[in-house]
Amino acid sequence: MGADEVPLDDKAKRMRDLLSSFYSPGPSMSPNSRNISKYASLDDINSTSFNPDEYMNLLAHKTNLEGLLQRHVDLAAEIKNLDTDLQMLVYENYNKFISATDAIKRMKSNISGMEANMEHLREKILSVQSRSDSVNTSLFEKREHIEKLHLTCNLLRKVQFIYDLPDRLRKCIKSEAYADAVRFYNGAMPIFKVYGDTSFQDCRRACEEAISIIVKNLQGKLFSDCESMQARAEAAVLLKQLNFPVEDLKVKLLCKLEQSLADIELKPEETNNASWDPLPFSSAHEAPIHEFVEAIRAFQVIFPDSEKQLVILAQDLLTKHFLIAEEYVKKRICAADLLGVLRVIWNDMLQMDKVLQEADLSNYSLEAAKVSMKLYVSSTFSHLLQDVSDFLLKVLKKDGAEYSLEDALDGSSKAVLEGSRNILFEFCKVLDDDSGLLVRLRELIIDLVKEGFLDFFRQLEDQFHLFSESNNSSAIPDHSLTQGAQGDKAFAGLVLVLAQLSAFIGQTAIAKITEELEVCFSGCGVRGLVYGPAFIPGEICQKFQSAGEKFLHLYINMRTLRISLLLKKRFTTPNWVKHKEPREVHMFVDLFLQELQFIVNEAKQLLPQGTRKHHRAGSNGSSSSSRSNALLEDKLVRSNAQRARSQLLESHLAKLFKQKVEIFSKVEYTQGSVVTTIVKLCLKSLQEFVRLQTFNRSGFQQIQLDIQFLRTPLREAVEDEAAMDFLLDEVIVAAAERCLDPIPLEPPILDKLIQSKLAKKLES
Repeated sequence: MGADEVPLDDKAKRMRDLLSSFYSPGPSMSPNSRNISKYASLDDINSTSFNPDEYMNLLAHKTNLEGLLQRHVDLAAEIKNLDTDLQMLVYENYNKFISATDAIKRMKSNISGMEANMEHLREKILSVQSRSDSVNTSLFEKREHIEKLHLTCNLLRKVQFIYDLPDRLRKCIKSEAYADAVRFYNGAMPIFKVYGDTSFQDCRRACEEAISIIVKNLQGKLFSDCESMQARAEAAVLLKQLNFPVEDLKVKLLCKLEQSLADIELKPEETNNASWDPLPFSSAHEAPIHEFVEAIRAFQVIFPDSEKQLVILAQDLLTKHFLIAEEYVKKRICAADLLGVLRVIWNDMLQMDKVLQEADLSNYSLEAAKVSMKLYVSSTFSHLLQDVSDFLLKVLKKDGAEYSLEDALDGSSKAVLEGSRNILFEFCKVLDDDSGLLVRLRELIIDLVKEGFLDFFRQLEDQFHLFSESNNSSAIPDHSLTQGAQGDKAFAGLVLVLAQLSAFIGQTAIAKITEELEVCFSGCGVRGLVYGPAFIPGEICQKFQSAGEKFLHLYINMRTLRISLLLKKRFTTPNWVKHKEPREVHMFVDLFLQELQFIVNEAKQLLPQGTRKHHRAGSNGSSSSSRSNALLEDKLVRSNAQRARSQLLESHLAKLFKQKVEIFSKVEYTQGSVVTTIVKLCLKSLQEFVRLQTFNRSGFQQIQLDIQFLRTPLREAVEDEAAMDFLLDEVIVAAAERCLDPIPLEPPILDKLIQSKLAKKLES
């Protein structure tokens, strides 16, 4: 910084000191300033203790001539700047002083004029007051006279009213204007109490006679069944105004009010009517419920202590409503019918809640509605379960011969899938309703529907198991249908339908229902938030798939058992040691093929075709496969050597049979797999029956003929021809082992007998 420049802080400090000196009240200094001056330097020209002589001596000793000249120039410039700043301050404050002076002059002139106006106003007020006093003084006597005349006129008017009161009361009785009569009589009572025994004795007696008639008429109206509750309440109010002891009538009136509920309650005979529609009923229901509410309001006025009894009546009405609703929802109704009934009940509650706010009828109705909603959900799924059962049980009905297994499966499958979709659609309607009751029940409904689906599939599985038990008469309404040959066939067909239906539910239906359930019920109920989801598709699918496999094996066992009984009868009836020479194929073969064809027809109705394996060409007669003939000849040669071991084979019969069955391939849901499994089991049974007998040559040849005839039709029926040929060969080998002289038929004779049987079948 140069010598000619003044720092900003020093300039600001000088301005403050200049202003302070300008506005300072005197030359006195504060104690602080005196203390500061002690420590101020000698060259501080702005200090109050500045000594110019000392400053000049000090400056002359320390500074040369050029420095003194420069200091002179600086001081002259500072003096000039200070003079300019001081002049600007004076100009600015001078304008403010001029404005303040003008304002003070104006205020002074205004105040002087105001005093004159106030004095003039005071004179006017005093003049008005004096004139008012003079007017009051002159009119005082006349005003008192007018007031006396007015009082006399009112008294005469009252006297005239008292004399006219009997006629007025009679007119009110004729016109049934009892409210006016009570008002007139109560208005005259103060006069009757004072002058009723002297001046107005006759008028009082006539009025009391008229009032007694009015009281009698009001009592009749009060207890009349033809009158509305509003009219009864008005009659009770009028009786109370006449000081009639209406408290004694409280019990009777409450009984009448309770009897009036019969017009408001839902009627069981109406809800049981199939053509009953809640919407028209709701419109007709508004008038009686409005009348009941008005009666409650009147009771609260007449009997302030009757709140408890009125609350009980309102709760009883809602309870009866919900009891009827619970019976109504047990029927097969749609969502619109349910909403109509709940809307009627909720509207009644809202009407009564206006006059009974402390009763908390809303929560009371909510708890009762939860029970009704649970019953509705349970009833809906029960009807769906009944629909599925009806489709299945048609298989067993004798008059339903045209109702095939395919129809049963199609109908029951649609009942499960389409019925579940319809249920979801109906419940969506319930959730979409914006009434206050259903909005508060939304989360509960979501939980109930999901739990309902879970219970439905559990009950459906239990129902399937009950249907599959032939000895369970409680599961089938007409258990006699399952008895006998035709009944056994129909029952086995039902089991096959159950197997295929269980597979359909586990593989297809549950997935589709779950998808639509998530779409319709995207929210989560209270139970789902606390305990997790109620409807778990994976577990249900696994249960039905397991049940389907069980039913499929049960069907196979039932069909196998029926054919095994036929085979057992065939081999236990004749004396095989004395059997005659075979002339034709035995009739049991026809019966066996008939049963097999029946099984094939059942499988075709319900099961897909499947794929054939180990297909081999062949024909009837001795021209069978070379492998079978070679195997047969080899085993016949060895039959005598093995005869000694037959006893050992018989002892291990059960073990061999069990092991043979266990190595069978897994049964699939196809025609070929089911039929092949049944044929294998029947041939194993046939082999075991053969091992239990002893044959002569003719008996052995009869077995050979029958088995050879079965080869071709069995090849056409099964999908595993190699296993079938092996089992047929095993039957012949077993017969050879049990034969006393195992010499087979010659191939030409065997072919001739088989062709003869085929010709007879063609002719028939």
